[in-house]
Order: sequence, then structure tokens, then C-alpha cells
Amino acid sequence: MSDQSLNQSEPKPIPPDHRLTAGSRPPRKHRTLAWIGMLLVFGLVIWWVENHKQQAATTTGVGRRGAAGGTVTAVTTTAQQGDIGVYEEAIGTVTPVYTANIVSQATGLITVVHFREGQNVTKGTPLIEIDPRPYEATLTQAEGQLEHDAQLLAQAKMDEERYRAAWARNSIAKQILDDQEKTVLQDAGTVKNDEGTVAYDRVQLGYCHIVSPITGRVGLRLVDPGNLVSANGGTVLAVITQIQPITVIFTISEDNLPQVISQMQGGHSLEVQALDRSQNKIISKGKLASVDNQIDTTTGTVKLRAMFTNQNNGLFPNQFVNARLLVKTLYNVVLVASSAVQHNGTQAFVWAVENGQAQIVNVVTGITDNNMTQVEGIAAGTVVANGSFEKLTPGSKVIPPAAPGEAGRQTGASTKKTKSNPNSSPTKPGSSAP
Repeated sequence: MSDQSLNQSEPKPIPPDHRLTAGSRPPRKHRTLAWIGMLLVFGLVIWWVENHKQQAATTTGVGRRGAAGGTVTAVTTTAQQGDIGVYEEAIGTVTPVYTANIVSQATGLITVVHFREGQNVTKGTPLIEIDPRPYEATLTQAEGQLEHDAQLLAQAKMDEERYRAAWARNSIAKQILDDQEKTVLQDAGTVKNDEGTVAYDRVQLGYCHIVSPITGRVGLRLVDPGNLVSANGGTVLAVITQIQPITVIFTISEDNLPQVISQMQGGHSLEVQALDRSQNKIISKGKLASVDNQIDTTTGTVKLRAMFTNQNNGLFPNQFVNARLLVKTLYNVVLVASSAVQHNGTQAFVWAVENGQAQIVNVVTGITDNNMTQVEGIAAGTVVANGSFEKLTPGSKVIPPAAPGEAGRQTGASTKKTKSNPNSSPTKPGSSAP
């Protein structure tokens, strides 16, 4: 094969201008630019949609909830004019006014325990008896010594009278009379000392008969008959706490102290409520009794004590309760149900229903108590929606829900209309009615 034939069999190179044909793919650079353009267009569309949604939410205050002018079934409530209290709330501890730890002041054997565990006692009720015989014997000895010295004093006074009469007749020297007068004074001192001994022994004998020093409730029994107790030994025989009245100690912030002090200085009696742990039930109501004389620098709070009559025994010593101090009362303010107040960020508003249509009205909220909130921005008597907020839009027609018995009455009426007459004769199939 010649060189010419080899050259003819080799493919001819394609000119640069003829490399792109009708079915060939574009260059990589062109494809990249096309994808970038598509992504930019898609991003612009998403941005426009989101921006349109934000503008709509800003215009309505709560966003689109449905078609404007639609009918919504919603519960409504009416704003009222009334009074509401300003309260300070804190956790308090029930503290008895008096707590007595009974200890023995006499040494001896316990013979009788009169009280029962948990018994309510009054002041002077017998509690415990200690064997009094040793103290009775000591008292008898002291009384005997007092009687002996009292007779010596009487004899010395008789001699003094004789010496005084003899000295008046110049029968004795003045020194004898003076000595007898001093003897009388010495015997009088001895008698007085004996009287003190007798009084002390009587007190010691009285310690054998232990009675309640206050009116209250006795705790669990700590000693039994037969136990030996010592004077001032530190062993507690019984604990008595006063239940009625009783106090609650709680704390408030130092920032709120001036208004409490001003109310007390003005002669106002501030009410305090003691609530249970869930803050749903009022256990008892009392009055603020006193304020501590210094602020706790570690917490910035001050202690307050409230007095409760506790007639129902609902407060128990060392019990934790929620204390609510009524600082002042706001009179003739507009009140609305707290559930009717909605919030859009920091702005509070209500759905006011006027002529059957809902409109957004911005309000300023104040004190909240007992599911009622003080508001400014609407007048008393304004009807506001209290439910179905997600369906409401400005201009929506609001209708109240049907009463529970209304649907039944309507159903019964329709049934009555379609009910056949029992006195009419049935119509046979294929026959016509007369």
C-alpha cells in the first residue's frame, strides 16, 4: 500500500466553524450562566411572596385568618366598669403567735400525764404530774423553822417591852434596853429569811404540777409515767402551739415597701389572703399586723406579718401558703375578661364587635385579678370576642353560638311539621288521595 492510499483512509479534520451542529450541546460556560439566571428568578419570586405576606400581617395586626367579611361563630363578652385590687404576692410561712416548749423545773418521777396527743388545751389545763412528796417534806421543814423563829421573835418583843418599862423607872441601864431592841431586829430578820425559804419551797412544790401556760394544741407525747426528769435538764416534756389566732410571715420587695408603709401610716387596714399551693382556694383572710424593722440586704426584701383568726383551723403551723397583700383598690375602671385580651408582640388588642362586625382595637392593659384585666382604650359596655380568634378578620360578621337547647327545639319543630296525622287513613300503593 502506498503512502497515497494511507492518506486517503485517514479522516479529514473538521474545520473550527463546523464543530457545532443542530443537535450538539452548548458549552459548559453557557449552561452555568443559564442555571444562575434561573436561581435568581426563583429567589426573587420567593422574596416577593414572603414580603407580601409580612405586609399583609402588618396591616391587619394578626395576619390573614380568612376571607374578609366572612361569618364567624364566636363567644362574646362585655367590658364592665368596676373595682379591682392591686395585690403583692409572695410565699409565706404559717407561724404561731406563741409556742411553748414545756420542760421540767423539778427533779422527780413522772406520775401522771393528763393530756392526749393533739388535744386542744386552755391556759391552766393540767398536763403532767411529778412526784411531789420530797418537796412537800422540804416545805414542812421550812414551815417548822419559820414557826420556831416566829416564837423567838415574839419572846424577844415581850422582853423588849419589860426592859422599856424598867428603864422608865430607872431600874435597868439603857444598854440593856438597847441590846434587847437589836435582838428583836435580829429575830425579825431570821423570820423573814424563813418566810422566803417557805415561799421558795412552795414554788418548787408547784413545779410538780405542770399546767399549760397558753391556749393552744398539744403535740405528740414525749414522756410517759415512770420517767425520771431533772430540773432544767433540757428534756422537752410537751410542745404547745397557739392555733387561734395565728400569723403568716411573708416577704415583699423593698421597691414595694413605700406604698405599704404609706397605707399603714394613713390608718388603712390592709387585707391579706392565704391561698393554697395551687392558688385556687382562699384558706383564710386576715389583716397585716406589722412590718419588720430592717431590709435583708442579701435578697432586697422585707418581712411582713399578717394576723388570721383561723376559725376553721385551715392554717397549720409551719405550713407554706401563698400570701396576697391587697395594697390598694382601683375604683371605676374598665374590666374585661383576661381571655379576651390578645397580644401581637408588645401590643395588646381586643376584637371589638360593633354592629355585628369584628374590628381590632388596641388597648393598654393594667392590673389582672380573678381572670379580669383592667384595660384602657375601650369603654364600658363594649362587646368583645372571647373565642375563635384564629377565624376573625377585620370586618368579619360575628354571631353568637346557638344555645344548647336551641338546636333541639329547631329539630323538634321540623319533626313536628313532617309528622303524619295519626287519624288519617293510610293511602294504598297505586291509589290517589281523595
